[in-house]
Amino acid sequence: MKITMELQDISKNYGTVTALESVNLQVLEGEVLSLLGPNGSGKTTLLKIMAGIEKPNNGEVRFDSVKIHENNMSQMRLKTTMVFQKAVLFNTSVHENIAYGIRLRGLSKKETDERVKKALKTVRLEGYEKRQAKKLSGGEQQRVALARALALDTNMLLLDEPTANIDPKNVSIIEDVLSWVNKEKKTTMVIATHNIFQAETLATRAALLLEGRIIKVGTPQEIFMLPSKLLANYTRLENVFTGMSRISEEGTSIIDIGEGVHIEAASQKIGSVSAYVRPEDIILSVQPLISSARNTFEGRIKEITDLGSIVELRVKAGREFTVQITKRSFNEMQLNLNSKVFLAFKASAVQIV
Repeated sequence: MKITMELQDISKNYGTVTALESVNLQVLEGEVLSLLGPNGSGKTTLLKIMAGIEKPNNGEVRFDSVKIHENNMSQMRLKTTMVFQKAVLFNTSVHENIAYGIRLRGLSKKETDERVKKALKTVRLEGYEKRQAKKLSGGEQQRVALARALALDTNMLLLDEPTANIDPKNVSIIEDVLSWVNKEKKTTMVIATHNIFQAETLATRAALLLEGRIIKVGTPQEIFMLPSKLLANYTRLENVFTGMSRISEEGTSIIDIGEGVHIEAASQKIGSVSAYVRPEDIILSVQPLISSARNTFEGRIKEITDLGSIVELRVKAGREFTVQITKRSFNEMQLNLNSKVFLAFKASAVQIV
């Protein structure tokens, strides 16, 4: 398969901070490549170098087999575009936001209007042309930012956490749009994410990053089949477990994840698997839970992290689970380190790879 972009021994420093160190990576034509890793792992910096926004301190970038330098950087920028995690929109109409980049490329008003209309239809925002972009919801603003990128019709699309901190409805729409654009237009995509389920859903390959280094490149399934301790240590991805799965009499999967802990999943799979549970899908209580959830555990809080309106808890319940609750709930339950708590999550919340 043709290589669209190749990074060779890329390093990037910001003063004494090393953001990337000796990164080697190939992006294949027409693929969706996921950059998978925690915040601070170097994903955004790598995307900016691929977009020509940042320059590496060492190493070289090749686009369509041509080495990129000062004299031809603008040509690469015409063929790539980046969508940032937080949509940066002008204080004007949706139409003007999307049209801006097209006009910079010298297209006619007719062509510009046609591209804007087509892009809005793609992201399911038909009829939003005259609305004020900054008055839209966060998810809708992100879809406008995506439409702006799609309207440029570039060879490569670079996306930095495109669905972070937006509601499930808009997440679903954006994921559907990206999947459609890749399949129908064969657009090459690189998506930075810390969501392993999203990577498994959208990507054909994934690169695992930690502290500026690529740990492994492979299919999402190959990444997820790494030992759970390795995933926890290298990516700090929450609630990823490996174990042996068997089918229960009720047709669900029972997965032995070690330490005497078994979790039940709605889908059926036999043998060695990786299972993932989103922290926000786990219910936490200080009293035993009366629930239809198939997975219930008792444990104690071992770590508390304040994330603003959200509090992240690490709970030891045989295995360690990460749970996210609102700060209000945290205060109402009067939780503290070593507090005894009860966890519950549905079998349908367990994703199996």
